[in-house]
Amino acid sequence: MADSASRPAPISGRAAPAAPEAVVQLIVFRLGDEDYGIRIEQVKEVTITPEVVKMPKTPPFIKGITNLRGDIIAVVDLEERFQLRPAGRPVPEFSYTLAVEAPDYTLGLIVREVPRPVTIPVSAIEPAPEFVQDSGQREKYLEGIAKLPGQQGVIIVLDMLKLLTPSEIMRLPGQAPSHGGRAAAKEAAATNAPSAGK
Repeated sequence: MADSASRPAPISGRAAPAAPEAVVQLIVFRLGDEDYGIRIEQVKEVTITPEVVKMPKTPPFIKGITNLRGDIIAVVDLEERFQLRPAGRPVPEFSYTLAVEAPDYTLGLIVREVPRPVTIPVSAIEPAPEFVQDSGQREKYLEGIAKLPGQQGVIIVLDMLKLLTPSEIMRLPGQAPSHGGRAAAKEAAATNAPSAGK
């Protein structure tokens, strides 16, 4: 009788399980008539927009500053930034703010509808076509275009690090080199912040 150790191992007919596909989580919101998204790791929190204090000598799309849980952040209207509606309109009476983080600053992005989380495969995000990249100001800030399954449309994925130019970052309230300017911005926001019971 042959030794069982010399027998070849049986070959299984089952294929090895496929590696799970990499996914990305986005926080999706509406600007104009389109869906936009930011990677969830760049979003610090989503909240009802606190009171916004206007600051002088800032671009029109920077609506002012707000005190968000003790942090003074600039509040940006992306619909104005991307020229999706006329400039100079006031902050709506009720909106939501996404606090998004870059290495050197935090911004509050005003949106008018409740943002929602969406999970998609990384492979679903495609680079924006060259003709789109060259067609207007908004497209300079794109990471890519995410195609949703079936006929559910697309999500325009923003690159948070490209939303502002270096000169615009320096003009953000609280980014001025002088200590007095930062202190004044913080005092203005703290003075106008609503109390917890309001």
